Amino acid sequence: MCHFTQRSSALSFPKICNVFWRFHHTSTSHLCSCSKTVSDEKYQDPFQLGRKDLKNLYEDIKKELLVSAAELKEMCDYYFDGKGKAFRPMIVVLMARACNIHHNNSKEVQASQRSVAIIAEMIHTASLVHDDVIDDANSRRGKRTLNQIWGERKAVLAGDFILSAASVALARIGNTTIVSVLTQVIEDLVRGEFLQLGSKENENERFAHYLEKTFKKTASLIANSCKAVSILGCPDPKVHEIAYQYGKNVGIAFQLIDDVLDFTSCADHLGKPTAADLKLGLATGPVLFACRQFPEMNAMIMRRFSRPGDVERAWKYVLQSDGVQQTTYLAQRYCHAATREIRKLRPSPEREALVHLTEMVLMRDK
Repeated sequence: MCHFTQRSSALSFPKICNVFWRFHHTSTSHLCSCSKTVSDEKYQDPFQLGRKDLKNLYEDIKKELLVSAAELKEMCDYYFDGKGKAFRPMIVVLMARACNIHHNNSKEVQASQRSVAIIAEMIHTASLVHDDVIDDANSRRGKRTLNQIWGERKAVLAGDFILSAASVALARIGNTTIVSVLTQVIEDLVRGEFLQLGSKENENERFAHYLEKTFKKTASLIANSCKAVSILGCPDPKVHEIAYQYGKNVGIAFQLIDDVLDFTSCADHLGKPTAADLKLGLATGPVLFACRQFPEMNAMIMRRFSRPGDVERAWKYVLQSDGVQQTTYLAQRYCHAATREIRKLRPSPEREALVHLTEMVLMRDK
């Protein structure tokens, strides 16, 4: 990933992305800005800083999934084995601390804020279970998917059960605003899946469609979870917007890099098959950028790479183009936007960890 990041800054950027970038980034320059310069705080490792608040995370999730049926329990516990990165809960607890410090210098995470982190991971995992059924996927996080082991019907029910348990935990927080914010995530996940099933003929509309889908399927969960903990920790709507914008931008960048890794990382390292999106008929960022250099890809995109040889040809075109570099550059822009937002909060180790996390998103290799 390093060489893509270094090369991309010199590359031209398509007009459509500049247009959509402006559309997708409502200015928040009027929001509070406590520090626009780099603070004296040392860079913090987000995973080290968030470890205290995430201790026993998966055990607590399993407590939310108490069920008497042994098979359903085994299915629900399958992905909550403690081997995941806990990327989303980590962002949520760091954002909670950053907002609490900004508001009243409180250095503790509230119980309700930690509950949001648990709920976010449960919603995310339920969506993965359902995605694997839709995509007929056979591997996830380096092991077989639920649908491959227990079948599609039981996998769907397990995903539903995890989602219902998350809803119960959400109701227990007892804040209707938080319920409204986090149920938006579930709506966005469904709408994003429908967007993924469609495509656009017009090139400009196609990229906007792709980024809207990316927001709804990936970034909405991070954005709204960050917003939820900011609401619980600080009454200032300007801070809520900062938290939301940070989560949105990091979430989109995370997925853009995920789409890059589908072309640059080996299957064993990634934990899932490479070229998976092409095989599913999906045109992600690298493909859409490559299409500008190889217009013959348009027909393949519209038929969702369904003809024999389409996947292999599209793969070849992407690697011959600057599609990977351009997508990485776009991810950089989203990360820079996230950094600008979070620096509006009062300096703290957690704020600096969230800044550092944007760099980790860009440099990750799985």
